Amino acid sequence: MFILPDLETGGAERIVTTIANHLSRDRFEPKILLLRKQGGYLKLLKDDVEIIDVNTERIRHSLKPILREIYRRKPDIVFSGYGEVNAYLSLFIKLFPKTKFIARETNVVSEHVTRKEIKFFYNFYNNYQRIIAQSDDMMKDLTKNFKIKPNKIIKINNPVDFDFINEKLMDSKKPECFKYNYKNVVAIGNLSGRKGFDNLLKVFSRLKNENVLLHILGDGKDREMLHHMKEFLGLKNVIFHGRQDNPYQFLKYADLFILSSRYEGFPNVLLEAGACGTYSLANNCPGGINEIIQNQVNGEVSEIDNHEDFSQKIMSILHQSYDKDAIKNSIKSRFSKDIILDRYEKVLIDLMSK
Repeated sequence: MFILPDLETGGAERIVTTIANHLSRDRFEPKILLLRKQGGYLKLLKDDVEIIDVNTERIRHSLKPILREIYRRKPDIVFSGYGEVNAYLSLFIKLFPKTKFIARETNVVSEHVTRKEIKFFYNFYNNYQRIIAQSDDMMKDLTKNFKIKPNKIIKINNPVDFDFINEKLMDSKKPECFKYNYKNVVAIGNLSGRKGFDNLLKVFSRLKNENVLLHILGDGKDREMLHHMKEFLGLKNVIFHGRQDNPYQFLKYADLFILSSRYEGFPNVLLEAGACGTYSLANNCPGGINEIIQNQVNGEVSEIDNHEDFSQKIMSILHQSYDKDAIKNSIKSRFSKDIILDRYEKVLIDLMSK
């Protein structure tokens, strides 16, 4: 039984959808418990994946219905895939001695969790039989700052579904907003502080006189602030596109992808840019960036807080060309769906044999 708030189009949701769809049906019978049955990934789920909808708006009110479903269905394994749910659930694991519990962390916790009551629940995190971290940075953070036993933590990077991406790209054309005679740079993410788009706008304020367009895809609570910032800085070369059903066509035809985040878990969008053959420039932040970027093969890492240097790095990259096949192979050889899903299956099977 996988547990998520919903199946909106985010990283954790994409991973759970991929795992549930591709687990061996000889061994597993996947179900997904959602607090709200909504989101774009619902239509991507295979028909034999049962959805359990507990129809709860707030995570803190969802504990009772979650525990009721675990008690009623008695799953062999509960796989919680969302930080806040993981934290609350950790307190109650001992109530179900016959069920194995796995938490998959979504971010570097000490960077992401600020509320004291959530941090309190991490005192019970060792109750989980296994905790999946996506990057070395996440593993170090959990052991150092939350005293998680190292033997509980398993590192599994995020998978990239090349089949899904290639299907999305099959009939794709260059977006009409990609101007001729301009270089087109793409950034994708939730419009919130941790994605660092405020820094990216400051970087682009230094590129006003260059033939470079920045396309930002995504929506979020900082949308209005970022639009005001764009106007204040006079950035005619920045376009906000909102959330896009097919971001891959933007990635495929982009001259460069930029990850401006202040911290990450293990950024799917950086993997997906590489899967589309697009070179990346990433801020040097915690969350597996240096595990994904192979310097000058699929991208480079720089410090976005130094706005001038970062802007010069953008121009330097845009004046060069890169081998799209080498970029794709750099991602495929390490993070393809088959490689990563094998690791997940092994963890589940090992857990059931204990």
